[in-house]
Amino acid sequence: MNNLLNSIVYHLYNLTIAPLLNADFISGILILMPFVLFFEIPWTLFILIGIIKYKIERIEEGPRHPYFPAVSCIVTCYNEGRDIEKTVFSLTEQIYPGMIQILLVIDGASINMDTMEAAKTMESWVNGHSNRSLLVLPKWQRGGVVSSSNLALQFATGEIIIKMDGDTSFDNNMVERATRHFEDDTVVAVSGCLRVRNADKTLCAAFQAIEYFVAIHASKTALSEFNMVNNISGAFGIFRRELLDLVAGWDAGTAEDLDMTIRIKNYFAHTRKKFRIVFDPEAICFTDVPESFAKFLKQRIRWEGDYPFILFKHRHTISPRFFGWANFLGTLINIFTHIVIPGMVFFYTIGLIYQYRIEFAIALLAAVYIFYFLMMVVIYCVAVLLLSERKASDLSRAHLLPFMPIFLFIGKINSFVAILWELIGKGHKDSTMAPWWVLRKNKF
Repeated sequence: MNNLLNSIVYHLYNLTIAPLLNADFISGILILMPFVLFFEIPWTLFILIGIIKYKIERIEEGPRHPYFPAVSCIVTCYNEGRDIEKTVFSLTEQIYPGMIQILLVIDGASINMDTMEAAKTMESWVNGHSNRSLLVLPKWQRGGVVSSSNLALQFATGEIIIKMDGDTSFDNNMVERATRHFEDDTVVAVSGCLRVRNADKTLCAAFQAIEYFVAIHASKTALSEFNMVNNISGAFGIFRRELLDLVAGWDAGTAEDLDMTIRIKNYFAHTRKKFRIVFDPEAICFTDVPESFAKFLKQRIRWEGDYPFILFKHRHTISPRFFGWANFLGTLINIFTHIVIPGMVFFYTIGLIYQYRIEFAIALLAAVYIFYFLMMVVIYCVAVLLLSERKASDLSRAHLLPFMPIFLFIGKINSFVAILWELIGKGHKDSTMAPWWVLRKNKF
């Protein structure tokens, strides 16, 4: 019996402890130490401090002043069908005493008649409500999100413009939460909080719900506390109408949201005026995400490939001189997380497999896995406790947290492929966001 126990202990030691004490393993960990010490741990602490700072300020916030400006909601529609009714219902039933104008732009209406018909059937219902109006704008030839947004801007009458996708719906206090920030004259835009509407449909959607909660709900709350918001979501962004007129609306091409954010920062750097872009975790928008892993990866190929395209487009203005130090640092973090880290993950993984024996490579990857899992758990739990308005729903997905490092790892490798495709094949000109004849006209 003693021999059997000794044998079991010996083999367990060789499989677990021995690789960790090996010099190769220690050298592999040391390679990661600068990255962990100078980015990952500080970034995690930054998020936690920002969340706590927001919560303290929110508790101390007094009652809202009676400021309810007229709002125009630009809804860009393409191929939503009757799902557009969810968007219209949730906007009409907002608990907001001010005027809400809903502008439905039906892109490619000649081939999108089901969406067009669903939109038209709701006109009389919406217009029968006090302080609500619905205008359907058919755009017979498809031109993409940018042309749809700029068309609707010509018909918008509100002081505040809320731009959103046609596959979204909202909490009924969204407009009230979003508009309150514009009492401050320095606030020029608000980045709304995106949540996953179809999170319970598939495993892939559930993973994205966790990702959205950490990357948007938690991280952007922290960035906002230090005036470092780096992107106003194209699916849900809120702007002063005056600002959109000053920057002449949205620019052609893909990633119009990131492009607009950079152009806003450039405008205020040029005028030397003080400004703020705020993120509000209480202004909630629900959107559908891809339900299969294949569609998810395809979507992210487009999203992540847009980053190098936009950065090249604005390469002459990305500096502290144009952005100010806070926004410049926020942009650097954006560049690092979306462009540098995917490359690091790819080459580090290849290096591990090439340089070390398989057992040591597995041990190193396990150590990295545990580190990122613990970081994810800490941020997720703090965000659920201090930010979440749906704690039960968020906690119901907590059992998936152990698998999130794998999901994020696959996403980073996919991002690296997207960056390569953009650099080699100009992937931003091969997008479903607009017809090819529109994208090809872009000079970049």
